[in-house]
Formats: sequence, C-alpha cells, structure tokens
Amino acid sequence: MSETTIAGYDYGRVGPSPVGKDDLDALKAAVLFGPEDEAALRRAGEVLGEQVEAILDVWYAFVAANPPLVAAFGGPEGEPVTTYLDRVRPRFGQWIKDTCLRPYDEAWLAYQEEIAERHTPAKKNKTDHAPSVDHVPLRYLIALISPITLTVRDFLARGERPAAEVDAMQEAWRKAVILQVALWARPYAPQLW
Repeated sequence: MSETTIAGYDYGRVGPSPVGKDDLDALKAAVLFGPEDEAALRRAGEVLGEQVEAILDVWYAFVAANPPLVAAFGGPEGEPVTTYLDRVRPRFGQWIKDTCLRPYDEAWLAYQEEIAERHTPAKKNKTDHAPSVDHVPLRYLIALISPITLTVRDFLARGERPAAEVDAMQEAWRKAVILQVALWARPYAPQLW
C-alpha cells in the first residue's frame, strides 16, 4: 500500500495544527511517551507493516459487530455505507504505519488535526463525499482506544521478538494511540482543550 496512491491521504499537504510543539511535548509527558517509546514504535512498525490488512480485518470486524460504531459509517437508516468504509480502509492502514514510523513533528501534528476534523462536522464525509452521519461521537473515539491497543499485541507477538520487546512495543503503541486521541479531541471542544 503506497501512501501516494491512497485517495484522501493528504499528509504534508494540510494546514498547520493549532497545537504547538510545547503542547505536544506536554501531552507526551502526560502519557509518559519518551525516546524509548519512539524506538519501540519504530520496531513495532517493522512488525506491523507486513500485517496491516490482517489488523484492519480484526478492527473492521469489531466495528461491524457494534451497531453504535457502524453508525459512524452509516447512512440515514443506519446501514453501513460500504463504499465509505472501503475508501477509509487504506487511510486507516496508513495511519498504523504513520503512528509507528513518522516523526512526531509539525507535519505529523498537522495531519493529526486533519484526522481530528474528519471526525467532526467540520470535515466528516467531505473527503469521500459520503452520505453518512455528520460526526463520530467523541465517546467512541475515546472508547476505541481499548480495542485498537489490545488487539495489536497478538500481531506484535508474531514478530518472533522477546516478550520484553513485545511488551515495550505494545506499551509504546498504547501511549501513541492515547496521545493521538487526545489530539483528536481538540476540535470537539477547542475552548476546553
């Protein structure tokens, strides 16, 4: 999956984030995300990169089994908009790679803001012209931290690495997901962020 062929993947081509480096550094400190986590994420990216489609299969099955989650990709009657789900999938896969392999710099921060806005009425459905609901409820972005972090462990363990290294990669992944969800919450309540 080449990022240059992913429809709607605009990394490096979006406006700047209103979140500055100092805020990002404070969030990293709040989730205890440090250089050892960055290194563990790079190793995780090596392991997960070959398994992206299998990971997405697990996540999509989880969403499909939970009607409130399906509703975020649903039409007016609540039925899933399969073309929308299909278009989001490659970007979701690229997000896995970006989480592990991109430097957490201004370009990354700007794209986190873009992802965040694509979950809110500001930009939901605009990238894919999807006939879907106008936002993803914030409570589900937060709640999805659990399955998005827990399910990755089995994939990390397939890399035939020592258990301590798998633990470190899992912990770095968890911190990175929490960090991103905290950033994605900003557009939901900017005055309180």
